[in-house]
Amino acid sequence: MSGSGDGGGAARPARLEPPVTEVSEPFWTATRECRLVLPWCVDCDRAFWYPREVCPRCLGSSIEWRPATGQGRVYAVTVEHKPVMLKSVFGDAPYCIALVELDEGVRLMANIVEVDPLVVDVGTPVVVRWEPMSDGRHLVLFAPGGPVA
Repeated sequence: MSGSGDGGGAARPARLEPPVTEVSEPFWTATRECRLVLPWCVDCDRAFWYPREVCPRCLGSSIEWRPATGQGRVYAVTVEHKPVMLKSVFGDAPYCIALVELDEGVRLMANIVEVDPLVVDVGTPVVVRWEPMSDGRHLVLFAPGGPVA
């Protein structure tokens, strides 16, 4: 990723890398091993997303991180034909951004990869994929596919 005006500093990451917070740290730690985990409320025994200190349903504060299947379906989808930000951050267009409903009932926003973005539809079954980040974490992506054997 060369370009003028970079001051000779470190190369930019291939994608925008999300920050780690105290609340999201268990999620990001698991991604280092390519494991998908979700916060679960012990009180109402349901997963939720995004990471937070209390359950959005019952306001319980007993939260555990449990493994997720990494499987789901596209709930909503859009295809970006012209990136609004730098190509070095978001990659080549067109690309697919989807809200994926996991088997556990939560919805995550992620890119859909390994397929022509124009053929991704609502209801498309997807499975988790991992993209390495510069600090050893992995970014959650999804690709079309059924249950992993």
